[in-house]
Amino acid sequence: MIGFVGSRPPSLMSASLKTVRVGGFETVRAERKELAAWIAETCEAARATVAPAPPRLVFSSNGQGIAIYGQDPAYDAAMDAADIIHADGMSVVMASRLLTRRPIAERSATTDLFHDIAKEAECRGLTFYVLGGKEEENLAAVNAMLDQYPRLRIAGRQNGYFADSENDAVCAKIVAARPDILWVGLGKPKQEIWSHQNRESLAGVGCIKTCGGLYAFLSGASPRAPAWMQVAGLEWLYRLIQEPRRLFWRYLVTNAKSSWRLLGNTR
Repeated sequence: MIGFVGSRPPSLMSASLKTVRVGGFETVRAERKELAAWIAETCEAARATVAPAPPRLVFSSNGQGIAIYGQDPAYDAAMDAADIIHADGMSVVMASRLLTRRPIAERSATTDLFHDIAKEAECRGLTFYVLGGKEEENLAAVNAMLDQYPRLRIAGRQNGYFADSENDAVCAKIVAARPDILWVGLGKPKQEIWSHQNRESLAGVGCIKTCGGLYAFLSGASPRAPAWMQVAGLEWLYRLIQEPRRLFWRYLVTNAKSSWRLLGNTR
């Protein structure tokens, strides 16, 4: 169930974002720009609070995430604690249109949603912290962000290759940088688990937004599928063609499991 877990009550805007249950997740029906505005306004509200509160958790739903739910208690707990879950995969949008009377307005792929949020951040003076990826990929992604959005403020960055013994220090560094939005690109399900388990340690951050392979797309290391394949829900096929050995069995299992859960857990 979507709902804030912690000391901060849900905002009025959070309550206004309508949801529909797709694949077992209460998924927001909002358009991308509406979702980006909610994130920006949530961060502004967090800035205005006297006592630092735990950040909001903004996660995404796609075939992979739907397929692995129920297999890892830590991942399940993280998804259950999310404040917002949005439709990152086209299969989620299509299921809402075919199986419910309350369809999701549009797909909010994180790689697209990032740009809506970045525009809001430029206008409102919000800051980003970029966590995850390899060192060279992380740096390239930050440079790409600043190239596209010169007025964007980057509070700090950190690659995703740190030991468990360094975790507390990484969290302390993030809190000291006081970012409004913490982007976490550690791959699913690690990024959701990490965000949930470290939520209390990151009090003062406005929102945590998980972002999977965003940095690779921003840096140009991974090309996006053609627009027609994205609209048709075939972006997974494009990636499979690019990396058949790595992705064939994963997609074979994932697609079967997610299809079953979409049919049985959408209403």
